[in-house]
Amino acid sequence: MGAYILRRGLYTIPVLFGVLLVVFLLMRLVPGDPIELFYSSGDIGGSSGATAGEGGEVSRAALEKLRASYNLDKSVPHQFVLYVWDVFRLDFGDSIQYRRPVTDIIKDHAPATIQLTFAGMAVALVIGLGAGIISAIRRHSSADYGAQVFAILGVSFPSFFLGTILILIFAIHLNWLPVISNGVGPQLIMPAITLGTAAAAILARLTRSSMLDVLSRDYIRTARAKGLRERFVIWVHALRNALIPVITVVGLEFGALLGGAVAIEAVFHRQGLGMRLVEAINARDYPVVQGLVLLAAVVYAVVNLLVDILYTYVDPRVRLTDQTSN
Repeated sequence: MGAYILRRGLYTIPVLFGVLLVVFLLMRLVPGDPIELFYSSGDIGGSSGATAGEGGEVSRAALEKLRASYNLDKSVPHQFVLYVWDVFRLDFGDSIQYRRPVTDIIKDHAPATIQLTFAGMAVALVIGLGAGIISAIRRHSSADYGAQVFAILGVSFPSFFLGTILILIFAIHLNWLPVISNGVGPQLIMPAITLGTAAAAILARLTRSSMLDVLSRDYIRTARAKGLRERFVIWVHALRNALIPVITVVGLEFGALLGGAVAIEAVFHRQGLGMRLVEAINARDYPVVQGLVLLAAVVYAVVNLLVDILYTYVDPRVRLTDQTSN
């Protein structure tokens, strides 16, 4: 198992390097100079080392000094080499916009995003698995048709539209929940439902299909012929095997939820990493964008590694096949 985990972990290194390279180059292709934008915002001065002259103008020498402090005066390949070396030392640089280390920004705003992502995942698992199982064991019933309608609607509605509808109903008209959702508890309900609904719809359809396939297998009919209780057959024999493809999708959906948190945080004005990422993109704040995207890639890779490990416990044949092929 240790060699399996190590091998899977090593596979993520070129992926993370590719993410780092693509984001680095894409940010350099976006029009707009970050130092000029920072200067035009009126925040320049003080600790930045750039001093204003007469009429509030900033000297070209001061701008060049600020640009050099971020290595922006060097060629793009040289910048990339320096940045990779800094990342290797776990130094993500300082934000141009906030004049703070990127790691401090992550520490301050990561809890809000983590709370939202896990809450959305909980909504997806509870609703998606529940609807899928009920739909499969009560095939062609009203519950089955209702679950299928939910699945279609869930994947059809954009998350930002659903969030807006929830705000109009539960925050404005009914006044049950707050519009701005920066905390936990009631403030997390609408963002979590908005984020998790689409994933719940996908999981419901996949769980239903997988359960129906497993319930038609010979070993299920044998278990029933032995006189085992239907509940035991469903939860012990059928569900474990039906969850094998679902587990893989859960890992992928977690990454999708992490990315989807950007839009949801904007809708509910939640001060998480998503809001900081949007602001950093608008300000061409290279260090923040690169740091946050790399963090998301690392989290996504770690989650998929955990899914692979869990997969081997649910289906030992995966571990056996992997060892045999090597």
